[in-house]
Amino acid sequence: MAKQEREQQMVFGIRAVQEAIVAGKEIEKVMIKKGLQGALFQSFLDVVREHNIPFQFVPMEKLNRLTRQNHQGVIAMISPVTYQDIEQLIPTFFEEGKEPFILVLDHITDVRNFGAIARTAECAGVDAIVIPDTGAAAITSDAIKTSAGALHTIPVCRVRSLISTVEFLQGSGLKIVAATEKGAVDYNHANYRGPITLVMGAEDRGVNPKILAAAEIKSKIPIMGEIDSLNVSVAAGILMYEILKKRQ
Repeated sequence: MAKQEREQQMVFGIRAVQEAIVAGKEIEKVMIKKGLQGALFQSFLDVVREHNIPFQFVPMEKLNRLTRQNHQGVIAMISPVTYQDIEQLIPTFFEEGKEPFILVLDHITDVRNFGAIARTAECAGVDAIVIPDTGAAAITSDAIKTSAGALHTIPVCRVRSLISTVEFLQGSGLKIVAATEKGAVDYNHANYRGPITLVMGAEDRGVNPKILAAAEIKSKIPIMGEIDSLNVSVAAGILMYEILKKRQ
């Protein structure tokens, strides 16, 4: 991404970022210079926390690499999508007569994998994608491009706790399916009918053990070669279309 294009997706400075947050702008995350202090900063940090905006403390050098503007030690990344509330969407889906199909991405950090998964999800009829508010790929122009625009179409819900959200989905009547190489059933033998949540974990760590333990179905994709796992976007595509086939 060109430097000028990046800067168009940022807000600089304590007051400007605080105004953007209060105005309801979709903030992907806020980066703050390590060691920043003072009453103005403390007031700003209170606003960030109050609005549940993800933030991290970073070296000044990182901020300077992002922009030459007078950022005052604070840069906010603006999200190109509007996040939605999964707890509001689920009742709406049921009211519309749908059997919801929700995709939960458990700390998938690669932007292009995320975009590719979103593209397949939109094609496979997924009703919403859930991601954690920290430790996940940001929705950048690269993610939008890789998704072929699907991230502008499919609802994306950013949540503080994936575990609590999965509990909510389960309590709302959605069957939880976790993708894992330790699964007890081959992916094409499972019962995917009815309201369903598919959970895909990162390639290096898999699905959170607590979510895995709560899942009614633990699906595995057989690996016949010497490489022990598939790319997560490929695995997600296989499972989403198997679910689609079983639900039709």
